[in-house]
Amino acid sequence: MTIHYGIDAFHSERATVVTVGSFDGVHAGHAQLLGCLCNMAQRLGLESVVITFDPHPRIAMGRAEGMQLLTSVEERAYLLAQYGVDHLVVVRFDETFRTQSYDTFVRSLVERLKMRGMVVGYNHRFGRGSEGRFESLQPMAEELGFEVVRVEQHTEGGDKVSSTVVRRLIDEGHMQRAAEIMSHPYIIIGVATEGVVRVEDDTKQLPCDGKYDAVVNGKQMSINIDSRSIRLGESVTGRVVIEL
Repeated sequence: MTIHYGIDAFHSERATVVTVGSFDGVHAGHAQLLGCLCNMAQRLGLESVVITFDPHPRIAMGRAEGMQLLTSVEERAYLLAQYGVDHLVVVRFDETFRTQSYDTFVRSLVERLKMRGMVVGYNHRFGRGSEGRFESLQPMAEELGFEVVRVEQHTEGGDKVSSTVVRRLIDEGHMQRAAEIMSHPYIIIGVATEGVVRVEDDTKQLPCDGKYDAVVNGKQMSINIDSRSIRLGESVTGRVVIEL
């Protein structure tokens, strides 16, 4: 998977199928959407593209008091690559982007990314004032020559799947149920120094303090989380991928 920082930085010889969203946690609902994205790209002989944001839109707009994120951009990229996505475009969610109309945004995707297909979630809103939605995309798709598909909400064991639900489960330390809803273990990517990872980004969601069974760089070990420090079972130094 190739990572591009900004739509203008994107380059591909082939046309694309695109989906847009925060993808925080890359949970089972996202997986359903990503499956549709990659299937459409394969069917049309195109490249699959995920567009995500940094910072998270709610944080950028000051509507996220106390909100923590399941995944950093690096962690999102790590997970998205496992679904076979060809390209990740990280868009800076600043005032210029926030005030852009959905019409301008969609036209830029057709022009810059050669978009020929678009996949959206059941409740997706985008553009200034969240005025863009599936219904408004349909006439644009006909005008600009791309296919648009909507994916309905995913449920897991009778529960609606959302990043909010996963955040609550992780905050309470229910890691097994969180992993079931995400369809993968919860991951933390960081840098260890002599077996200690200090999570300095206070927006990163961590489980409640305690002892957990984990996989660290592919190896089973017990870890201890205490006051945003993670003590590993071995004296590891360097980049670590922790799976809980």
